[in-house]
Amino acid sequence: MSLQQWQREFESWLSDHHREQDAAHDIFHFRRVWATAQKLSAHETVDGLVVLAACYFHDIISLPKNHPERHRSSVLAAKEASRILMNDFPSFPPSRIPAVVHAIEAHSFSAKIVPTTLEAKIVQDADRLEALGAIGLARVFAVSGALGVALFDAEDPFAQNRSLDDKQFALDHFQSKLLVLPKTMQTAKGKALAKHNADFLVAYMAKLSAELNGEYESLDHTVIQSFSAD
Repeated sequence: MSLQQWQREFESWLSDHHREQDAAHDIFHFRRVWATAQKLSAHETVDGLVVLAACYFHDIISLPKNHPERHRSSVLAAKEASRILMNDFPSFPPSRIPAVVHAIEAHSFSAKIVPTTLEAKIVQDADRLEALGAIGLARVFAVSGALGVALFDAEDPFAQNRSLDDKQFALDHFQSKLLVLPKTMQTAKGKALAKHNADFLVAYMAKLSAELNGEYESLDHTVIQSFSAD
């Protein structure tokens, strides 16, 4: 089958079997990660089927952000993806499953598993790019709202005099994870896109800071200087 046919097969299976954990990990997220992975794969020699399968099943298990075993999500997802591919897709090449498993295990930020194949690096970068930019901003507040997390600390929104705590304040997630992502990107194209999208998040923070200080037509450039990626 072509990659387009496999994609239709995976989406059909997910529509029938996958219960979305939250709005940030639905089938549209899988589709966007695959689209980004294709851009990162351009002019590279990669196993497209491995990348496609990993993109569509990397969050087949995604424990809630406040779950004590959250860091194990990618390992659990990889195990479940392997079972699904073997049992529900009999024509899927068994020889490709280990590569899919590794790509899924290594995509997670919290699992701290280093990707060792180009396919895994591309999947990791594609998923992390989804966490940045306008979509990433929307996902942060969607997930935080579902968990009942406050938008930000009104007294100290940028944690200048306290420890970061993204389990209590959604905005803290920008500093504790999102703005760190550009330095973790595995591909040159991924690094460039991550820097561009991280700059958008910093601009949002600068606008928020200005508004909190009663300035509605400008940005707080001290925030841009403080948080812009190198």
